[in-house]
Amino acid sequence: MSPGIGLMKRRLETEKQAIALAVSGILKKYEVVQDQIKTLETKYDNDSGDWYVALGFGEKRAVVKMDSVHATISEINEI
Repeated sequence: MSPGIGLMKRRLETEKQAIALAVSGILKKYEVVQDQIKTLETKYDNDSGDWYVALGFGEKRAVVKMDSVHATISEINEI
């Protein structure tokens, strides 16, 4: 049995780290300049241990979901 998410060491510990990873994911997926990306909202889900970062760039907006333990992007969804 694995320990609960609260007991596991998180690699994405801060909002700042989550935003940096989200921005890098947007830069890789879309052809945008970093200066064009604006942080709209951030949320940490205590139950799942996931970060959600909403970003705006140009006419588009996307929500980036990240696993805080593995410091990986789970999905990027345009909204």
